[in-house]
Amino acid sequence: MIRHELFLDDFAFEAGGRLDRVNVVYHTSRVQHGRVVWICHALTANSDPEDWWPEMVGPGRFFDTERDFIVCVNMIASPYGSSGPASVNPDTGLPYYFDFPAVTVRDMVAAMAAVRRALSIERVDLLVGSSIGGFQAVEWAVSEPELFDRAAFIATAPRVSPFLSAGIETQRMALEADPTFRQAVDLSGGAAGLRCARAQALISYRCFEGYGLTQAEPDDDTLFAVRAASYERYQGEKLLRRGFDAYSYYYLCNAVDSHNVGRGRGGVAAALGRIRAKTLVASIDTDAIFPPAEIETWAPMIPGAVYKRLTSSFGHDGFLLETKQLTELLEPYLLCK
Repeated sequence: MIRHELFLDDFAFEAGGRLDRVNVVYHTSRVQHGRVVWICHALTANSDPEDWWPEMVGPGRFFDTERDFIVCVNMIASPYGSSGPASVNPDTGLPYYFDFPAVTVRDMVAAMAAVRRALSIERVDLLVGSSIGGFQAVEWAVSEPELFDRAAFIATAPRVSPFLSAGIETQRMALEADPTFRQAVDLSGGAAGLRCARAQALISYRCFEGYGLTQAEPDDDTLFAVRAASYERYQGEKLLRRGFDAYSYYYLCNAVDSHNVGRGRGGVAAALGRIRAKTLVASIDTDAIFPPAEIETWAPMIPGAVYKRLTSSFGHDGFLLETKQLTELLEPYLLCK
């Protein structure tokens, strides 16, 4: 996929504040015709879905980069190109750190909408988002319902739950427990806290069964269990090696807490009732963050929505791993001509 940049002048943020210029990075497939597929990425991913969803996106894949015009926009506050707290403040020559305006999901959607206009896209054949990417997808389908023919909301919600918000707060607490985080001397500040925050998050992304399958001790006579602990430390370190910084993570966590499609629209049910896309809503049976019982309560609020459930041994991360099931769900409902 091809990387692009768009500069937005005088960008106003929903929670207050504005910047003279905001940079938005996005990727598109080389194909400039055919079906338009818009993918919204999750918390620590980027705008190149071939990178983080390789079994679903690429030449000859379900989302075929040689057949479909695929678009994915990097979220504002992400460290992967779009403006955020790690970006250089032109007034100081240093990163913004905590001087960057607070970011909401609606700000992210406003940036996506600007990219759509810049690309002169009048209709989106399929809008798809999972997890926090699903937050963006649901928000956009509500705010501009006339744009979308089909939509897929996978392992997500129309409003942040108290359970998810509590988990996000524990991750912020991990960042704040690192004394280098608030010092904000350079972008390595809060690195130890970020490792811990990522490790905490990963536990919620997986489930009991998945850890048992992949991180069980191979020796029946092990004195101290170390394999799962080693895995947690590895995942924390891996995020840092991928170029993530604690300040971007903190801002994205705050954006998660902003999600509520019903705000100013008469509540969640009224907001979801505005969606006009042919919609698939999918849960994962072992997902602790977006459990099926929650998704089953709001999916019927979308007119004509079809609800399905994936089975997985890997919890919330099943949306990244259960390629065959996901393909089987999407084909009949969303990609038929």
